Amino acid sequence: MPGLLGKKIGMTSVFSAEGKNLPCTVIEVGPCVVTQVKTLEKDGYEALQLGFQEQKEKHATKPELGHFKKAGVTPKRHLAEFKNFETAHKTGDVITVEYLQDAAFVDVVGTSKGHGFQGVVKRHRFGGVGQSTHGQHNRLRAPGSIGACSYPAKVFKGTRMAGQMGDDRVTVQNLEVIKIMPEHNLLLLKGSVPGCKGSIVLIEK
Repeated sequence: MPGLLGKKIGMTSVFSAEGKNLPCTVIEVGPCVVTQVKTLEKDGYEALQLGFQEQKEKHATKPELGHFKKAGVTPKRHLAEFKNFETAHKTGDVITVEYLQDAAFVDVVGTSKGHGFQGVVKRHRFGGVGQSTHGQHNRLRAPGSIGACSYPAKVFKGTRMAGQMGDDRVTVQNLEVIKIMPEHNLLLLKGSVPGCKGSIVLIEK
């Protein structure tokens, strides 16, 4: 899917033409620079590699500097590939948020907020076990039994337990485009977008 790289700024609300207050997410989209053109003959597939946000040369590795020098662009902090662009592009071309002018809905891919190691009550919304008035000591938020001991004598894969929560790649589909402000490279989408403020997201048509 064709798309662009962006940075989540935060959330706000705007009024629609009918007077409704719509919650929306503000995303800084682009400008993205084409750093490589993947071709069917050379790479086996067709795609555009886009770079987003400037980076100091001292923070880039030698291979990255060579890659950007070959493309004739300054070092970029984030790179991503997108397929099926309608028009042909070459290295060095700049694609701005105006590319999404004709899009009524977009998909957004981001990394959800990390919550660390959490128990089953918070992670899987368990209700807790037992009653505190019946001699329970510290088992109120325990998961309870996780399987039989004699047969099958194992814990089934996928059993809900405590563990790492969040920090996952999340895709939200069909978010309505409320407004595009090309002069500020801003895109307003109805609803929420995964990730914290300042996180990098992929906006796909």
